[in-house]
Amino acid sequence: MKNFICIMCPKGCHLTVDENNDYQVSGYSCNKGVKYGKAEATNPVRVVTSTVIVDGGSGHLCSVKTADGIPKKTVLAAMKEINKVQLQAPVKIGDIAIKNLLDTGVDVVVTSEIQAS
Repeated sequence: MKNFICIMCPKGCHLTVDENNDYQVSGYSCNKGVKYGKAEATNPVRVVTSTVIVDGGSGHLCSVKTADGIPKKTVLAAMKEINKVQLQAPVKIGDIAIKNLLDTGVDVVVTSEIQAS
């Protein structure tokens, strides 16, 4: 049995997932809890947010995030890759900072704008 607090709505239901019974979920008050509980027990993913250096920009840092969730077990390796990135100003929201991060099929995208100085 695994226990989670659902984050899909403000209620914060206390879920129990029975791994030995086809990942049956209990403790939910809506179907979002069932989906979240099963996913968290079988393949947890996280969206990663960070910053990267921008050369030629007045702010010198810009925010980035993964375009979708990546496997939770790869978050530390992902941060190491993100920390290597240096972009060249100007950068726009939606620009791709890293294509296919760690072969996950998920890009790292820019979430702020930096103009060239």
